[in-house]
Amino acid sequence: MAKMKQELPEPADIEMDAVSVGESSYAQKDWHYSYKWSRKLLQWGLETRGITPVPIRERVDTQYSKIFFIWLSCNFNILSFSAGTLGPVAFGLGLRDSCLVILFFNLLCSALPAYLTTWGPKLGLRQMCQARYSFGYFGVILPSVFNLCSMVGFCILNCILGGQTLSSISDGRLSWSVGIVVIAIISLLVSFCGYKVLGWYERLAWIPVLVVYLVALGVGGKHIENPTPVEPATAPAILSFAATIAGFVITYSPLASDFTIYYKHDVPSWKLFVYSYLGFNIPIILIQCLGAAVVLSAPFVPAWEAGYGEGNVGGLIEAMLQPTGNFGKFLTVLMALSVTGNVAPTLYSFCLSFQVFIPALSVIPRYMFSILATAVIIPVSIVGAHKFYDTLTNFLGLIGYWGSAFGAIVLAEHLAIRRGDFAAYDLRYWRDPRRLPTGLAALSACALACALIVPSMDQVWFVGPIARHTGDIGFELAFFATGLFYIPLRFLELRYRPLV
Repeated sequence: MAKMKQELPEPADIEMDAVSVGESSYAQKDWHYSYKWSRKLLQWGLETRGITPVPIRERVDTQYSKIFFIWLSCNFNILSFSAGTLGPVAFGLGLRDSCLVILFFNLLCSALPAYLTTWGPKLGLRQMCQARYSFGYFGVILPSVFNLCSMVGFCILNCILGGQTLSSISDGRLSWSVGIVVIAIISLLVSFCGYKVLGWYERLAWIPVLVVYLVALGVGGKHIENPTPVEPATAPAILSFAATIAGFVITYSPLASDFTIYYKHDVPSWKLFVYSYLGFNIPIILIQCLGAAVVLSAPFVPAWEAGYGEGNVGGLIEAMLQPTGNFGKFLTVLMALSVTGNVAPTLYSFCLSFQVFIPALSVIPRYMFSILATAVIIPVSIVGAHKFYDTLTNFLGLIGYWGSAFGAIVLAEHLAIRRGDFAAYDLRYWRDPRRLPTGLAALSACALACALIVPSMDQVWFVGPIARHTGDIGFELAFFATGLFYIPLRFLELRYRPLV
């Protein structure tokens, strides 16, 4: 059966890029050729492909290290630094406990998105399109909405941090709002251009950030201390911080394969996994640990404490760089711009999830949705700018739940239902709601898992009865409970609709 599926014709490629747009659908031709500006964009090599699968003949990219740099630059920024500060600031943990949580849970949770990146070359499908083979054509709309909200949330946090940091070097003369707009526009330009420009940008974006951190450590490292915690760490505090850390990295899962669909289909999966795993963990672990160490030392350094103010992470970085004078201000600008390395690929994936959310809009070129996302992100960032820490803690803790449940379902579908065989995915039906699963098994599994997740949540606005004793274990239960519920429900679903 698997052999027969491998011999099936490839899906029609109706959404080509500039090099072969003449073969595209009428709707795409209408967009690409009806306007002078769109024809010019095509001549410049702009990527227009959205969620249409990439045929094997077009999976030709062999620069596999690009995925390492995409994840490296995504996380080599000030947001990772600020996430590390949450251990001491929000959960009262000391440096040792914060670093141990950061190390262990990043190593654990990054394995899932790193593994999912290996699926792109095998199927040529964007991640949320691949999820149709478990959630169904209409069922996947719900996780797409959650994914859109998560990506917009990350973009907002990054824009706030970038705006804070740019404002800190002007002694308040440049408002946070102006800084937010600058960050959003730069990120829009990069994501607008598509895969090639994004890959080039992410290869370089981490270098100036590394220089900033090295200089900051060189001039401020002598002030870093390891003060004794006021109270010993408790299990609830550790697990709640762990849920926050998990939310930071596991939510890359719904966009993991978006950046690998152009790689050659026969690339060794282990190679992509290693590149991705290192791309996640090297920046996240190192910079989050640095954030925890610096924020614990801030009360003992008057300049740092003044710069930090009411949770102004950008001001803290600027205070660390003050001894270098005007050069320090230049480095602070580079640090502010570092968030574009995260916002740009997030906007890129936002476009794809939006097309899965409303399939009828898949005929509109991908880059148009970047403009829509930016129009949403800028005003919301400006409104929420002065409640950064509350926003960050609540957001990261909450999104980990759905990210875990999503990962469990696509993993169970692939390993338990399809036995890890990529030939079991019939790509002819990637957008056929009558052939794809109904999605009832996936959505029912998520609903049943909520009975365990909700009592295990520990949020500012709600603490479940289980979480009162254990801390937040919602993301762990989301993963295991959803996966266990899904497998029998999916086998039941297969009795009424065959596997495609």
